[in-house]
Amino acid sequence: MTTTEHHGPGARSVLTAALDATLPDDGGPVVRQPGRFGWVFSCIWLVYLWYPLVAVWDDPYPFWRVLGVVSTLAFAGVFAWFFITWRAMRLAGGPLSYGRVFRALSAGVVLLALAAPAAHEDVLAGTVYLAVIAMMSLPVQRALVVVGLLAAAILVLPRVLPHWVHQDELVFSMLLGSFAAFGVGQVIARNSELLRAREQLVELAVAKERARLARDVHDILGHSLTVITVKTELAGRLLEALGPDPRLDRVRAEVGDVEALARVALADVRATAAGTRTVSLPGELAEARQALESAGITADLPIATDEVPAAARELFAWVVREGVTNVVRHSGARWCGVRLSATCVEVCDDGRGPGPSTGGSGLAGLGERAESAGYRLETGTSPEGGFLLRVRVA
Repeated sequence: MTTTEHHGPGARSVLTAALDATLPDDGGPVVRQPGRFGWVFSCIWLVYLWYPLVAVWDDPYPFWRVLGVVSTLAFAGVFAWFFITWRAMRLAGGPLSYGRVFRALSAGVVLLALAAPAAHEDVLAGTVYLAVIAMMSLPVQRALVVVGLLAAAILVLPRVLPHWVHQDELVFSMLLGSFAAFGVGQVIARNSELLRAREQLVELAVAKERARLARDVHDILGHSLTVITVKTELAGRLLEALGPDPRLDRVRAEVGDVEALARVALADVRATAAGTRTVSLPGELAEARQALESAGITADLPIATDEVPAAARELFAWVVREGVTNVVRHSGARWCGVRLSATCVEVCDDGRGPGPSTGGSGLAGLGERAESAGYRLETGTSPEGGFLLRVRVA
């Protein structure tokens, strides 16, 4: 069997097992977090670097043989490191930085070049792995440029370097592997979004249940304690109308204590209910989407709120509520967007923009709330020509 026959099946199988590590089980719609060792199933396909490794080992010169073996193994390590890092970042909801991707691609090219004197044309099998890295982590346009350069290298290098055999069939294998890598990347991205959406639904359900419990506590216990307070106050007044009597003095004291306890309990119930009914950022985003869609406004809202610190989520939730309410009521917009970061939240639209009435009591109260939390409220014209509401760290 020739070396070109080895490359095809390996390239077509480089990322097949990644689907098993990321897709949910067949039997139900539940999306589960992949296991911590899911990356192993994709790195298993590094076994197809065995063919260039064998070619390197057959080189008659010890120096090139050792350099080729070390470079090939290091190339496998770079791919494994990249896939582990990429997978962790995508499951966490964040993209891999382009600088890190290009460093991985550059390191791979250098290592393949070091192995080339001993592996000859077999070293081109590594281009499949480089194409996979590009397709899984770069925008499509940039990834296609990288794949095009790799395809050109496969076609040109064997024709200009002596003693290299043509590997034209490898181009098809690389394109097939690139297509598979793009598909796997999309699957992992969608599964990550489903995981975050499910977490938001759970958080929203908890917030709604807390609000319902607070409402029930306030309506039931608050009403009962109010009645008890009024009744004991009335009983105390009736006792005060009676003549002096040592036995009634004890009753008056006990009734006074009951009234005081009832008032304290009523205040505690109201404070507990008010504290329980705090706003939540995922809940406000969900309600904002519903309100905007009901008003016929296109909603561009974030899916996840993980990057927002816990201490800022309530403030950001109030900003989203106030900003979206103003958009629905006053803006005349057709589009509204919300942007979140660890230090800033923005609500913007493409409506009429700031007007003479900008800065009502709602924004004034929001500004005071932001200032007390160490943030600063800003208003202005959005890039879309509408109104911009921004709260950022002071």
